[in-house]
Amino acid sequence: MKKILLPVLSVVALATASAQPVKIHGHLKVQGTRLLDEHNQPVALHGMSLGWSCFHPRFYTAGTVDWLYRDWNCSVLRAAMGVEPKGGYIDDPAPSTRLVTTVVDAAIRDGIYVIIDWHSHHINLEQAKSFFAEMAAKYGKHPNIIYELYNEPAGPTWPEVKAYSEAIIKVIREKDPDNLILVGCPRWDQEIEQPAADPIRGYSNLMYTMHFYAGTHKKWLRDRTDSAISAGLPVFISESAGMEASGNGPIDYKEWQLYIDWINKNNLSWITWSVSDKDETCSVLQPSAGSDGHWKDADLKESGARTREYLKAYPPVD
Repeated sequence: MKKILLPVLSVVALATASAQPVKIHGHLKVQGTRLLDEHNQPVALHGMSLGWSCFHPRFYTAGTVDWLYRDWNCSVLRAAMGVEPKGGYIDDPAPSTRLVTTVVDAAIRDGIYVIIDWHSHHINLEQAKSFFAEMAAKYGKHPNIIYELYNEPAGPTWPEVKAYSEAIIKVIREKDPDNLILVGCPRWDQEIEQPAADPIRGYSNLMYTMHFYAGTHKKWLRDRTDSAISAGLPVFISESAGMEASGNGPIDYKEWQLYIDWINKNNLSWITWSVSDKDETCSVLQPSAGSDGHWKDADLKESGARTREYLKAYPPVD
């Protein structure tokens, strides 16, 4: 029997390896409000954001990427590169960049999509231009790549965020003409109605980010996002979770489920925050969790167990 089974298993393994999300969907593109794959079929991505690179570097490993793909059923991961804090990009660019490229390289090997996230609340134009020029030159040929220009603008107005975004988009498009770019909006990515009224013109394959924390952001944010989509704005949920916006407090399971149902109804892409072991509700891992995946149930916090359950409910990415 062994002589018969081994070749069959090899064929199955090869078939599985060839069915990676990027091999299935290829280059992503935006048409109207919809995200399409290279076959012009609607696609929605589901996955996890790693925590701030400067605070949780130990999870920026190939093993973590592989485990989130194979065990958590992630079709997309987000590398959240810290910018301003000590140990972040402005403090020392080279180590921060290496953490991101470790994740991106592993995602490319696994055939999943990966968001290169400039994880900042403030405008740092020249540093961002330098970073994204480097990333676009290095990775622009890979269909896996998604660029997130500005995580959660806190103070700037939409005209300021728009001008910043246009400058970064120009830099990226000089090296990478077609991979997906995510644009933030004011007040921590909740004022999605502002880009809906005044979107960026002259560039293709742009989407706009909305972030929610179900314990704080209720139906009003879903309604606001529905209105933005109805106005023609393509929306991507690049960060979300089930508790309060502080990242702490109890999980609001009812409201979180309402968000998931709404996401699925609208075929939106969404990502949960975050792969980290900080003492807070939104960090999905316990300190016992290893840096290379292979996590047991006891290694998952309450948010981690529920997020994994949500992700595994989708058809397997293989």
